[in-house]
Amino acid sequence: MGKTEVIASVKAELGRPSSSAPDKGKVSIFVDCSPTAAPQFEGRGGEELSMELSAALRQCLLGGKSGAGAGINLSSLSIVDGKVCWDLYIDGLVVSMDGNVLDALGAAIKAALSNTGIPKVNIASAATPDEQPEVDVSDEEFLQFDTTAVLVIVTLTKVGRHYIVDATSEEESQMSSAVSVSVNRQGLICGLTKRGGAGLDPSVIYDMISVAKHVSEQLMNKLDSEIAAAEAMEEDS
Repeated sequence: MGKTEVIASVKAELGRPSSSAPDKGKVSIFVDCSPTAAPQFEGRGGEELSMELSAALRQCLLGGKSGAGAGINLSSLSIVDGKVCWDLYIDGLVVSMDGNVLDALGAAIKAALSNTGIPKVNIASAATPDEQPEVDVSDEEFLQFDTTAVLVIVTLTKVGRHYIVDATSEEESQMSSAVSVSVNRQGLICGLTKRGGAGLDPSVIYDMISVAKHVSEQLMNKLDSEIAAAEAMEEDS
């Protein structure tokens, strides 16, 4: 997006469900900021932003503790309730940064998930309630990851009396606050995060959300088009 460049990757491993959610898989999201992305990232400068971006993405994509608003269906990652599930590891790398990095990471993760194939798993043998079942992971059959519910993130940056979509680093340096809104394909708001110390009047936030919903539809359509084109090129090659 502009001069901001990010990379996202998805890895799946077999794991054990948590005792609090035995019928669901698990998703971990980590972001790393390359030291070459911006001068302030040299040494330990990028760690704080990495943690902030990781937390914001988890809140935007995974919803609350109840799972409400989640863009990833954790139940679809369950294999055997309470015993075997898929653990998804989503990694983001900020290669170069010129603003609006959270939105770029959200778009990259959506594209990466659409390209993710989950191996088909067969239960090789029945197990007693106390035993771990044996599973056979296919090397040939893969299930396409369903990304229809994966959200897009739109950040509005407030500078003076105005707020900006897709802000550059220069514009962000003058901001008083920023609001990131995650929106699903139906136009429903599924998450909202704010950064910056300045408060916002509720009427301004409502206006920001209205703009985010409008922009999200355009971004979703653009992403769908780009992903479909990339998939067609893969099939042709």
